[in-house]
Amino acid sequence: ALKSLIYSIGPDEEGVIQRFGQYVRTVGPGLHVKLPFGIEKATPVKVRKIFKEEFGFITVLAGVKTRYSSRQYLEESLMLTGDLNILDVRWIVQFKVKDPIKLLFATRNPRENVRDMAAVVMSRLAGDYRVDELLTTKREEIDHKAEVELQALLDKYDTGIDIVTVKLLDVNPPDKVKPAFNEVNRSEERRVGKECRSRWSPD
Repeated sequence: ALKSLIYSIGPDEEGVIQRFGQYVRTVGPGLHVKLPFGIEKATPVKVRKIFKEEFGFITVLAGVKTRYSSRQYLEESLMLTGDLNILDVRWIVQFKVKDPIKLLFATRNPRENVRDMAAVVMSRLAGDYRVDELLTTKREEIDHKAEVELQALLDKYDTGIDIVTVKLLDVNPPDKVKPAFNEVNRSEERRVGKECRSRWSPD
């Protein structure tokens, strides 16, 4: 019974308390008491941790010798520039929770929301610049614009998320990307063709 009364909130967390499913209060770090028997539920939310989403790659093991997945994530990293070149763009988004209540009650799948919105923003921005600008002089400008636009989107949909940084890490020029781009196109054509055959084939 004591276990259902007392709960702990970590030093980097806030606790969101619900009574019969309705939000009633937020508590800070430390030991707290709640009503037992499922009347009140405490959900800890990490409000000081900085989360990171990676686009176009995945870190397998971080450390002195960081290892990255050898898999390619071309569907999210291949982008069309303003002068109609294809680039392989890899970047990160770092964010934290600024409003635990919005995070829990106003949105579903917050990390997926960050990924989907970030992909849309970065793809649109890539289309505003020439290939040479993306490769060299405009990368910091794009980082800043992506951060501002992504934050505006997240605020519009009440996600409770605060963007810390958006950063382009690696941009590969068109000649390196063309074979991969052609393969993605062939793969997509095969997928669409298979769907069409399946849809129109007799039972």
